[in-house]
Amino acid sequence: MTEQLSTVVLMCGLPGAGKTTYAMDLVRRGFARLSIDEVVWQRLGQRDAGLVLEAEAFDRLKEVIRREQRQELVELVLAGRDVVVDYSFWSRAARDDYKALIEHHGCHWELVHLKADRTTLERRLAVRSGVEGANAVTVDEALFNRYLATFEEPKGEGEQVVMQSST
Repeated sequence: MTEQLSTVVLMCGLPGAGKTTYAMDLVRRGFARLSIDEVVWQRLGQRDAGLVLEAEAFDRLKEVIRREQRQELVELVLAGRDVVVDYSFWSRAARDDYKALIEHHGCHWELVHLKADRTTLERRLAVRSGVEGANAVTVDEALFNRYLATFEEPKGEGEQVVMQSST
């Protein structure tokens, strides 16, 4: 009898591309989901609660959570669970790091790159900024432009590209 190895889906894409929506579909199919945004939300509470961290403190918190979730990922795959990592995976180096970790534990990875045109992304972000919850991170125009400038789009990394329409 062959042992079934875990599959880890790495979500990749700009804010508003549909990563969390895609990830939640995998959760409905039995995947465990890891999301830094969810844990930040849980630890800090609602964004309108008056608690605002400086950028450095926020980045430190995100890094602590990333390390915790990296360990949780290992524990989940060792337990035979399929996992979706609902991060943006901005850089090739970050994607390669997670692929190596997954392969080291004898598991399979899938890199899903969600893409949408700028108009679609901006429209979705505008809608998102008007709702509350862990996945309602506000991205202003300056931050969005920085994301566009620094995102390393996967090319030739074994990625599956999912184009998102303007709906």
